[in-house]
Amino acid sequence: MTIQRDASAHIKPHAASPEVQESLGFPSEKIDNWHDKAIELLGEKVQSSRALKLAMDACMKCGACTDKCHYYLGTQDPNNMPVARQELMRSVYKRHYTFTGKYMPWLVGAKELDETMLDRWYTYFHQCSQCRRCSVYCPVGIDTSEVSMAGRDILASVGLGQKYANQIINKANTKGNNLGLPGPALADTLAGLEEDVFEETGIPVRFPLDQHGADILLVTPSADFFAEPQVDGLIGYAKVLHQAGLSWTLSTAASEAANFGLFVGSRSHTQQLGMKIRDAAKALGVKRLVFGECGHAWRVAQNHLSELVGGFDFLDDNYPKPQHIAEVTHELLTSGAIELDATRNAHRRLTFHDSCNVARASSLGSTPNGQFTVPRALLKASCDHFFDMAEHTTKQTTFCCGGGGGLLTDELLELRIKGAKPRMDALKAVVEQHGVTDLVAMCAICKSQFATVFPEYGYAFDQVLSLHQVVGDALVMTPAA
Repeated sequence: MTIQRDASAHIKPHAASPEVQESLGFPSEKIDNWHDKAIELLGEKVQSSRALKLAMDACMKCGACTDKCHYYLGTQDPNNMPVARQELMRSVYKRHYTFTGKYMPWLVGAKELDETMLDRWYTYFHQCSQCRRCSVYCPVGIDTSEVSMAGRDILASVGLGQKYANQIINKANTKGNNLGLPGPALADTLAGLEEDVFEETGIPVRFPLDQHGADILLVTPSADFFAEPQVDGLIGYAKVLHQAGLSWTLSTAASEAANFGLFVGSRSHTQQLGMKIRDAAKALGVKRLVFGECGHAWRVAQNHLSELVGGFDFLDDNYPKPQHIAEVTHELLTSGAIELDATRNAHRRLTFHDSCNVARASSLGSTPNGQFTVPRALLKASCDHFFDMAEHTTKQTTFCCGGGGGLLTDELLELRIKGAKPRMDALKAVVEQHGVTDLVAMCAICKSQFATVFPEYGYAFDQVLSLHQVVGDALVMTPAA
């Protein structure tokens, strides 16, 4: 379907308030010497990042990435072609850091960072969900997310931070999670979930909190504590861990797996949020660290967390790195520690959305291509009716949900709706061919984004299922002896 809307609406995020900017150590408003500071930071970032330097130096403008961005496909805005979005920074870099750009800028397309260019940076670096799909098709591996992350950090550092992401980091720093949920409220929520599961199963499944000496610290996105359908995923985690007889706990101090430091491109804030998890794991004396279903939380956990926080030398030697809950559940299934009955999901016909930060930015366990095979193995063991979307829209070439990268905010709703179109088209095809009734994803942002855009594309779906909601419904549970 074609959505007719004002092309100029919803293209730029609201700016962060002075109070939020200051709380994160950024200027409260645009500084007087913003130009010189931005150019200085750009040079530092390129010199310290091989990926960013590649983006500045190696682009051949071959066009391989041109139509690979979901925002370009949805908006048809030429500035959303990955090569064009990169060029906003590359042209400024050339102007200040290359010989030809300094003295003959017209020869290489070098441009000055003036007010107009600064506004384009703020607009289009916040129209990149950092999904990295363009990097799959680039013959030299240029990753536009590296450009947009660097651009956002530079913008915030001269006083132009984005409200949504920066405000969430502030909440996580001061309250312990992105929702600002206080400890007593968390404890009450978990007690309520225990009652719900007992009423459903007759089995006393516990949701332990701050349990010192537990073997596993489960760190999950705070949306799992109250938002549908995420809370059903949390219930699924608890059922699996209970049935397997594993000792585990949640933590008040580390009640957030998501790390929005990644979205603003700030190493220091990514590190600060990561230290909360390390400190909580060490204080509780756990042996394993397991992350729930959240795409960018897992991207940070697998690729950056250990280096950022100084490692996890206190964990069990058999589990020296963070694990994903899907990896843990798959190991329990293949070892026979849990049993799944697919007939319990007989009313469902499922397809799976490969979330970008799992599909292209991480893996699951030691299983070859585990980020693709593990969730599908769990779904097929949990439901007899599973159907993949078209091959060119799954796995490494999956399309973004349209709301990732710190863009899940109301003022960008127009962009999010248009950016979701490639994925909605792929979903439509599998629904029409196989009668799919439910979409499954293991990312909190994907679930929220899809629930918002489904009505815009005429779907009867009202939510996205968590992987562990499906697993939990299929799990064969027996009372303790």
